[in-house]
Amino acid sequence: MTGPPLARSTLDRAAHRRTDAGWLAAAWTTGLVLLVDTEAGGLAPVRDVDDGVRLVLVPAAQAPDRAPADRLFLGVDADGTALFAIDAPVRPGEGVRAVSLRDVGHLLDDRDAGVFTAAVALAHWHAGHRYSPLTGRATAAVDAGWARLDPEDPGGAQHFPRTDPAVIVLVHDGVAGAGGRCLLGHAPGWRSRTRRRFSCLAGFVEAGESAEAAVVREVREEVGVEVGRIAYVGSQAWPFPCSLMLGFTAYADPAVPLRVDPAEIAEARWFRRDEVAAAYAGERVDVGDGDVLGLPMNASIAAYLIGSWLKG
Repeated sequence: MTGPPLARSTLDRAAHRRTDAGWLAAAWTTGLVLLVDTEAGGLAPVRDVDDGVRLVLVPAAQAPDRAPADRLFLGVDADGTALFAIDAPVRPGEGVRAVSLRDVGHLLDDRDAGVFTAAVALAHWHAGHRYSPLTGRATAAVDAGWARLDPEDPGGAQHFPRTDPAVIVLVHDGVAGAGGRCLLGHAPGWRSRTRRRFSCLAGFVEAGESAEAAVVREVREEVGVEVGRIAYVGSQAWPFPCSLMLGFTAYADPAVPLRVDPAEIAEARWFRRDEVAAAYAGERVDVGDGDVLGLPMNASIAAYLIGSWLKG
């Protein structure tokens, strides 16, 4: 994997087709459709294969009936096949299971990662933006699902899919080798039985703020330390429901005492590289009170940042 798991895509979004009603109608008849169940949190159907999982897309004739406005045009596949998504319940069947992008994003190939991520992001946006913020009236989908408008608004103002930028940062001490350390935080509610999960520090970019300034502010607010040597690593969508995660690394001095903001972080601590590597290898790393170290899910950019740091 050469980048964050959900940054991968081979999808041609073919934006010039979104306003071509004739082309879209014809493309629907020969296209493939991914079902996305937003009421269930954005589940989609997959099938297990030898090297991971694959999305299950069905011909339009086999998909639940939807009005043209509710057919979300994702783009075209490498062979020119049009790909759509619709918001509908997913029924598991023989060899097919309903899963979340969180659970399988890292197991998908580049094509399916891009299709699933786009479909979930677009479906979640439509599910949560049924009304105009300007008029309060119900809106309708237009441009093949890439905009909504109030048909009664004389100004014809369009509303576009929302994306909220957020920063996520792997803070480290700059030391190579097994003894090098990174700073991870544990948020309230991130505990499952005896596994206490720690992850990178993160937060939303505020109005009028640069991403780099948000890194400095978030780390200061959450754990009370100053960072430097800020370096951008990469980004990926995190459509739960609409974030774009901007990944960074930054340096901090482990000798500086941590001052945790309890409203944001229940606990923060420095971990050695060998401890983190052991936890990812499935070994037990004790974090106190009988708990073991848990780490971010593999589909997250947090896991990518930590994995990149582990490699030095």
